[in-house]
Amino acid sequence: MLANIPRTMPTATASLPAPDTIFIRELRHQTLVGVYPWEREATQAVEIDIDFDLPGRHAADSHELADTIDYSKVVARVRAILDDHDAQLLEALAELIATTLLREFGMPRLRLSLAKLNLMPGVKKLGITIERRAA
Repeated sequence: MLANIPRTMPTATASLPAPDTIFIRELRHQTLVGVYPWEREATQAVEIDIDFDLPGRHAADSHELADTIDYSKVVARVRAILDDHDAQLLEALAELIATTLLREFGMPRLRLSLAKLNLMPGVKKLGITIERRAA
Protein backbone atom coordinates (compact mmCIF):
# COMPACT_ATOMS: atom_id res chain seq x y z
CA MET A 1 0.00 0.00 0.00
CA LEU A 2 2.86 2.44 0.75
CA ALA A 3 4.39 1.73 -2.66
CA ASN A 4 1.78 3.99 -4.34
CA ILE A 5 2.66 7.10 -2.29
CA PRO A 6 4.89 9.52 -4.25
CA ARG A 7 8.27 10.07 -2.65
CA THR A 8 8.35 13.77 -3.51
CA MET A 9 5.63 16.35 -3.70
CA PRO A 10 5.10 17.99 -7.09
CA THR A 11 5.96 21.67 -7.17
CA ALA A 12 3.32 24.21 -8.05
CA THR A 13 5.72 26.73 -9.56
CA ALA A 14 7.99 26.30 -12.53
CA SER A 15 11.59 27.31 -12.03
CA LEU A 16 12.38 30.81 -13.20
CA PRO A 17 15.12 31.38 -15.76
CA ALA A 18 18.39 32.78 -14.48
CA PRO A 19 18.57 36.57 -14.73
CA ASP A 20 20.68 38.35 -17.30
CA THR A 21 23.70 39.98 -15.67
CA ILE A 22 25.73 42.95 -16.85
CA PHE A 23 29.31 43.17 -15.66
CA ILE A 24 31.79 46.02 -15.40
CA ARG A 25 35.43 45.04 -14.89
CA GLU A 26 38.50 46.94 -13.71
CA LEU A 27 36.84 50.33 -13.37
CA ARG A 28 39.71 52.40 -11.98
CA HIS A 29 39.47 55.76 -10.30
CA GLN A 30 41.39 57.95 -7.86
CA THR A 31 39.68 58.54 -4.53
CA LEU A 32 40.44 59.50 -0.96
CA VAL A 33 39.86 56.46 1.25
CA GLY A 34 41.57 55.01 4.30
CA VAL A 35 41.83 55.30 8.05
CA TYR A 36 45.53 55.99 8.34
CA PRO A 37 46.66 59.64 8.24
CA TRP A 38 48.91 59.01 5.22
CA GLU A 39 45.89 57.59 3.33
CA ARG A 40 43.94 60.80 3.95
CA GLU A 41 46.62 63.08 2.45
CA ALA A 42 46.35 62.10 -1.21
CA THR A 43 44.02 60.16 -3.46
CA GLN A 44 44.85 56.59 -4.31
CA ALA A 45 43.82 54.27 -7.11
CA VAL A 46 40.94 51.88 -6.52
CA GLU A 47 39.56 49.22 -8.82
CA ILE A 48 35.94 48.12 -8.94
CA ASP A 49 34.26 45.09 -10.48
CA ILE A 50 30.47 45.04 -10.57
CA ASP A 51 27.98 42.38 -11.65
CA PHE A 52 24.34 43.40 -11.60
CA ASP A 53 21.20 41.54 -12.56
CA LEU A 54 18.70 43.10 -14.89
CA PRO A 55 15.09 43.34 -13.72
CA GLY A 56 13.89 41.52 -16.85
CA ARG A 57 14.81 40.36 -20.32
CA HIS A 58 12.99 43.08 -22.23
CA ALA A 59 16.09 44.52 -23.91
CA ALA A 60 16.94 41.20 -25.56
CA ASP A 61 13.60 41.36 -27.36
CA SER A 62 13.20 45.09 -27.91
CA HIS A 63 16.83 46.06 -28.65
CA GLU A 64 16.07 49.31 -26.81
CA LEU A 65 18.43 50.93 -24.32
CA ALA A 66 15.40 52.10 -22.33
CA ASP A 67 14.62 48.44 -21.54
CA THR A 68 17.92 47.77 -19.79
CA ILE A 69 20.27 49.44 -17.29
CA ASP A 70 22.67 51.78 -19.09
CA TYR A 71 26.12 50.72 -17.95
CA SER A 72 27.62 54.07 -18.98
CA LYS A 73 25.32 55.75 -16.45
CA VAL A 74 26.31 53.19 -13.80
CA VAL A 75 30.01 53.94 -14.40
CA ALA A 76 29.36 57.70 -14.26
CA ARG A 77 27.45 57.31 -10.98
CA VAL A 78 30.21 55.21 -9.41
CA ARG A 79 32.80 57.82 -10.42
CA ALA A 80 30.62 60.58 -8.92
CA ILE A 81 30.38 58.68 -5.62
CA LEU A 82 34.15 58.16 -5.58
CA ASP A 83 34.66 61.89 -6.15
CA ASP A 84 32.41 62.93 -3.28
CA HIS A 85 32.16 60.62 -0.27
CA ASP A 86 33.36 60.65 3.33
CA ALA A 87 33.85 56.90 3.87
CA GLN A 88 37.15 55.90 5.40
CA LEU A 89 36.81 52.12 5.31
CA LEU A 90 36.54 50.20 2.05
CA GLU A 91 33.65 48.31 3.62
CA ALA A 92 31.68 51.53 4.11
CA LEU A 93 32.51 52.81 0.63
CA ALA A 94 31.47 49.51 -0.99
CA GLU A 95 28.19 49.60 0.93
CA LEU A 96 27.54 53.19 -0.15
CA ILE A 97 28.14 52.35 -3.81
CA ALA A 98 26.01 49.19 -3.64
CA THR A 99 23.01 50.75 -1.92
CA THR A 100 23.10 53.77 -4.22
CA LEU A 101 23.17 51.65 -7.38
CA LEU A 102 20.43 49.31 -6.19
CA ARG A 103 18.18 52.24 -5.31
CA GLU A 104 18.84 54.53 -8.27
CA PHE A 105 18.93 51.95 -11.07
CA GLY A 106 16.39 49.40 -9.86
CA MET A 107 18.86 46.54 -9.84
CA PRO A 108 17.45 43.42 -8.21
CA ARG A 109 20.92 42.21 -7.12
CA LEU A 110 24.53 43.21 -7.42
CA ARG A 111 27.95 41.91 -6.50
CA LEU A 112 30.69 44.49 -6.07
CA SER A 113 34.41 44.15 -5.46
CA LEU A 114 36.36 47.22 -4.37
CA ALA A 115 40.15 47.07 -4.12
CA LYS A 116 43.02 49.38 -3.31
CA LEU A 117 45.93 48.94 -5.72
CA ASN A 118 49.60 48.52 -4.81
CA LEU A 119 49.01 49.78 -1.29
CA MET A 120 51.64 47.60 0.38
CA PRO A 121 54.87 46.02 -0.86
CA GLY A 122 54.17 42.66 -2.46
CA VAL A 123 50.38 43.15 -2.50
CA LYS A 124 48.89 43.99 -5.88
CA LYS A 125 45.29 44.39 -4.67
CA LEU A 126 43.45 44.27 -1.36
CA GLY A 127 39.80 44.85 -0.88
CA ILE A 128 36.30 43.59 -0.22
CA THR A 129 33.54 41.86 -2.14
CA ILE A 130 29.91 42.32 -1.16
CA GLU A 131 26.64 41.07 -2.59
CA ARG A 132 23.38 42.90 -1.98
CA ARG A 133 19.76 42.53 -3.06
CA ALA A 134 17.11 45.19 -3.47
CA ALA A 135 14.92 45.68 -0.41
